[in-house]
Amino acid sequence: MTVDLLYPHITKLPGEPARLERHPRLRVAQIVMDHLAHGWSAEEIVRQHPALALAEAHAALGYYFDHQATVDAEIAMELETAEKSAQASPIPFALRLRQLRQR
Repeated sequence: MTVDLLYPHITKLPGEPARLERHPRLRVAQIVMDHLAHGWSAEEIVRQHPALALAEAHAALGYYFDHQATVDAEIAMELETAEKSAQASPIPFALRLRQLRQR
């Protein structure tokens, strides 16, 4: 038996990354990167990004934990692209992820 989960505040079109419904330019992965890089809770993410509702931050993190491999792959591709374009100096987010992986 397959159960389809609905994520309030999240829109996911086939072949595209998951996005916030009310802020279609904001991807779930962007919110997740704040969580991973800075250790921010949903409450702190909203404090740092006042245009977000707390429910949107929680929905994005919930979506991430249910689709972690997919979102992690999206982040890895974005990180790889960013590192290639900024070859001169490492990106703080990349350094933080490497530290987390070494633990």
